[in-house]
Amino acid sequence: MKKFLALSCAFSTFAFAAQADITVVSWGGAYEKSQVEAYNKPFMAQTGTKITMTSADNPAGPIKSMVESGNVTIDVADLEYTDALRLCDEGLLEPIDPASLPPAPDGTPATEDFLEGAVTECAIASMVFSNVYGFDTTKFSDQKPSTIADFFDLEKFPGKRGMRKTAKANLEMALMADGVAPGDVYATLETPEGLDRAFAMLDKIKGQTVWWEAGAQPPQLLADGEVAMTTAYNGRLFSAVVTEGKPFEVVWDGQVYEYELFGIPKGAPNKDEALEYIKFATGTQRLADQTKWISYGPARKSSLPLVGLFEDGKTEMAPNMPTAEANMKRSLRTSVDFWVDRDVEISERFNTWLTN
Repeated sequence: MKKFLALSCAFSTFAFAAQADITVVSWGGAYEKSQVEAYNKPFMAQTGTKITMTSADNPAGPIKSMVESGNVTIDVADLEYTDALRLCDEGLLEPIDPASLPPAPDGTPATEDFLEGAVTECAIASMVFSNVYGFDTTKFSDQKPSTIADFFDLEKFPGKRGMRKTAKANLEMALMADGVAPGDVYATLETPEGLDRAFAMLDKIKGQTVWWEAGAQPPQLLADGEVAMTTAYNGRLFSAVVTEGKPFEVVWDGQVYEYELFGIPKGAPNKDEALEYIKFATGTQRLADQTKWISYGPARKSSLPLVGLFEDGKTEMAPNMPTAEANMKRSLRTSVDFWVDRDVEISERFNTWLTN
């Protein structure tokens, strides 16, 4: 009888845990749809856990106040790399043991299977996204923009520009447009003269720039004719072209790419379930599955050979990834160390520059 009761209690505890609800905050749009299809639906079917998705302009925003007030309502946050490291350093994210992550199908440990830098103390990368720019092909019938320098050339390619309302990526693109080699960008930005040089390039288009904050905005700005070209996350432009038939084209020259990671806020109400979700979502097959819905590259090596067609059943996804060989010719990986050390200082200068 005691054995039966013990088994019953164990089963009840498991069933309760399996039915716990978790809240995942992400970025909305096509990106969120890819997560719902590749991660959430199969995870809910397998575990019985209900997942509530919410979106934010930047999911890192509310975490600090939630943790400090002791009122954490987020279980999993989809974070940019610099935000993940900063929040971890401030003790605002739960640590994640890399040994708990599932190995590759051939048994390769997760720490060896993930791309370099994709596993951190408090967050695990799911994919590689890129800051690129795109343009409306109907605006440029004679000559098309093809380099990052063209984005800053209002005389050769007139029309309003769209840019994210942040210093990050914009300064890097500005220097590459001014002739700085990708490998020298951060060494240049570390100097007062280099920073001035980047802002001088932004000055050239400031009066013709529309500033965006949410990832869904750039394709809409193009579609509405408010801008002729805009920086954007590559997956957003891909979705607009392939799923909506928009006459946009992506320029990969001067792309600035980085990882997107999952983290668990300190004191998350469903920490155990959140960890299980992250382990599931960052497995080899799930990361490959996500590319069926969006053109972001998986953060695991073992996922790459499994990348196939888009959901339309005809578009090959590999050439549309930031990490495709042809797209990496003049690319730059975001320097996390640079932005962790200088984000506050440079962002203050950028915000002051915006208002002058």
